Amino acid sequence: QVQLVESGGGLVQAGGSLRLSCAASGSRISIKDMAWHRQAPGKQRELVATIASGGSTLHADSVKGRFTISRDSAKNTVYLQMNSLRPEDTGVYYCAAKSPWVQRYDSWGQGTQVTVSS
Repeated sequence: QVQLVESGGGLVQAGGSLRLSCAASGSRISIKDMAWHRQAPGKQRELVATIASGGSTLHADSVKGRFTISRDSAKNTVYLQMNSLRPEDTGVYYCAAKSPWVQRYDSWGQGTQVTVSS
């Protein structure tokens, strides 16, 4: 399994920006499907964005046009650039990884808190 450590969360006003980082060890992210999920208080965890081993990306409709997932293979790090933040983006953001041939993400980071004030 790959070990994942998130950073970059914090408190920001609505309309502001944050960039989350997910540093990976134990495996190269270029051979993994990587994703960001988030969980708001009292809600189920939801998928925010994915970047496949081949580099293709997907973003949830709720963040499309505002968030961008990317990776730096040399640094073995995945990023989530979050712009035009809204109070409903508040939650704990988790980085996750899986092999391309399995369905479920099986490696998770500890999460980083993002709080957007109105």
